[in-house]
Amino acid sequence: MSSMDEQDLDDLNTLTRRRFLTSVTRRFSFEASHQLPWHAGKCAKLHGHSYQLDVTVSGPLSSDGIVIDFGDLKAVVTKHVLDKYDHAHLNDFLSNPTVELVAADIISRLLDAGLTVSKVTVRETASCSATVRVVGPTGD
Repeated sequence: MSSMDEQDLDDLNTLTRRRFLTSVTRRFSFEASHQLPWHAGKCAKLHGHSYQLDVTVSGPLSSDGIVIDFGDLKAVVTKHVLDKYDHAHLNDFLSNPTVELVAADIISRLLDAGLTVSKVTVRETASCSATVRVVGPTGD
């Protein structure tokens, strides 16, 4: 049984009768190298980034008033993304590791793991990022 008191439960019931879409986001980081041989500039050379990864999960609120426990989110992202990506050479498993395709690969891995992820943003630098959103059926 939840530790919520009666007033909290009444407030939650009032909120969940309305049509809200609730999302939560957790930020992660990983270090990785890559190169883009087709690139006309300096990205053709081997280089690395301190990537920032934002994973957004959307869904209904549970009876405890959460979409997902942040610890559970961390466990899934660590197992299915960070364990493969952190301190890796991205060209070893992505033929063209642009930040856009890295974000697409990450969201696919998380969807395949059963996470109700709605959006992933990968920051390659402080000023450059790519976002991939789920816009249709996820193949479940």
